[in-house]
Amino acid sequence: MLAAWYERPGSAAEVLQVGEMADSEPGPGEVRVRVSVSGINPGDTKKRGDWVGSGLPFPRIVPHSDGSGTIDAVGQGVAPGRVGQRVWVHGAQSYRPFGTAAQLTVVPVDQAVELPDDVDDETGACLGIPGITAHRAVFGDGAVAGKTVLVQGALGAVGSLAAQLAHWGGATVIGTVRRSGDLDQLGSAVTHPVALDDEEPAEAIRAHAPEGVHRIIEVAFSDNADLDAAVAAPDGVIAAYATRRDRADVPFWPMLFANLTIRLLGSDDFPHEAKRQAADDLTWLHRRERSQYRSPSRRPCIRSPKPTNVSRPALESACCCQSLCRTRNRPAGAIHDCCFGQFRPSGREPECGPHNAARQAESGSPWFHFGRSSWNHERPATSAGCETSVTPSAGAPKPVSWSAGIT
Repeated sequence: MLAAWYERPGSAAEVLQVGEMADSEPGPGEVRVRVSVSGINPGDTKKRGDWVGSGLPFPRIVPHSDGSGTIDAVGQGVAPGRVGQRVWVHGAQSYRPFGTAAQLTVVPVDQAVELPDDVDDETGACLGIPGITAHRAVFGDGAVAGKTVLVQGALGAVGSLAAQLAHWGGATVIGTVRRSGDLDQLGSAVTHPVALDDEEPAEAIRAHAPEGVHRIIEVAFSDNADLDAAVAAPDGVIAAYATRRDRADVPFWPMLFANLTIRLLGSDDFPHEAKRQAADDLTWLHRRERSQYRSPSRRPCIRSPKPTNVSRPALESACCCQSLCRTRNRPAGAIHDCCFGQFRPSGREPECGPHNAARQAESGSPWFHFGRSSWNHERPATSAGCETSVTPSAGAPKPVSWSAGIT
């Protein structure tokens, strides 16, 4: 099979290699998935960069935990009828060496979840880390019906799904964006939009929740700790899944007197039952809403994140599944990198559609896929679409690198 891998930590341009590997084979209780789309998340780039300094856990790593595709083989103890089933995958590179950045990936059977027929592969590849994290953040401390939920960063991959899940769960949703110019991009799941560049964002939030918000879904804990403490209701929960600074200063006494709970969320280590329930709910919601709301005037409850433009410096931090490229069939060859988005190991060349530069333009994900003949990687999006390819020299697989002339 064709795969991308790294054997030492570093930037994508320095350490990623692409070439042939032995086909993965499913063991007992596992399935093998022929990957259509591989979703790229911030955690994938952090692991590759060895950001906590613990070293690589395996001598060779095929990155990416999320993806979608079709089961083509099953291991002992798995129903043969699952062969041929379209699935979305999560946790493929969670405590395992070989993720979805390959033509084939093997996962435990519970981590290959049936994908409804009318849900496309790109959406499926976005349901793993962002969807399961959003579900745990919203429901990890119980039902939210009748409560007020504040979603910080409601335009992000996790935030947008968390807002929709909270709305589905019966909560009143307050959603924040960094700039007032982004308020009109929030979906209908957000009942009360608030911009953090408002002169008094705490007062703006309190205007919609005079007694405080019961649950806060937090993407930037270090930056928003004071704001969260100012708007949380007594006995409220701050469910934080990311932070800009790893050592956050918190207003301890206001949080203590309000009896707040701070829940930190690392998706790799969620309880198995929590992941299973999240997978069931996300799949059911896609199936239900896609079939129920056909009219263009009615949006489905759960929507995958929209495409975005990105700049080169942002790519190393990557934002999960923020970008999508469409493809057309091409002969399989080396690696072709498109302007942004996901990894598609299917022997196709990307064809970019319109981009939405306003949506989370500061974040983005590298896209690379097995297309015709280029070894470019992590190049920026352009409004004109994909850049041209650069033909690799013959020989063994080599690190992926920037092509000359790309800025």
